[in-house]
Amino acid sequence: MAMSAAEYLADRVAGRHADLPENTAGSLRLDLRDGARTEHWYLLIEQQEVRVLRSSADAELVVRADREVFDRIAAGRLHPAAALLRNDLTVQGNLRLLLALRRLFPGPSGARHPHAASCGGGGR
Repeated sequence: MAMSAAEYLADRVAGRHADLPENTAGSLRLDLRDGARTEHWYLLIEQQEVRVLRSSADAELVVRADREVFDRIAAGRLHPAAALLRNDLTVQGNLRLLLALRRLFPGPSGARHPHAASCGGGGR
């Protein structure tokens, strides 16, 4: 069974992420709706380090969606930009941080990093 978004945030997001640009800094709040209940996750990013807290404090970027949408993102089955275009999630604030959020979640299975693909790394 795939890991839920809450499990993924708690277990895998905190810490150093070398694939984040070094100049990325900011705060994000993820609001995971589950019926009438909303679970808040607060991410602080600075110098490729991510701190994960449970807080509903104001953030530079607030991302809201149903828990199922975040679960699909955490499983690598849905790209945040695709979810945004389909109105499956909403964002308010600094959209530059949405790109950082994408780097914190897994890509689809079988996907390769763009640099590896352009340099011929990996193949058929």
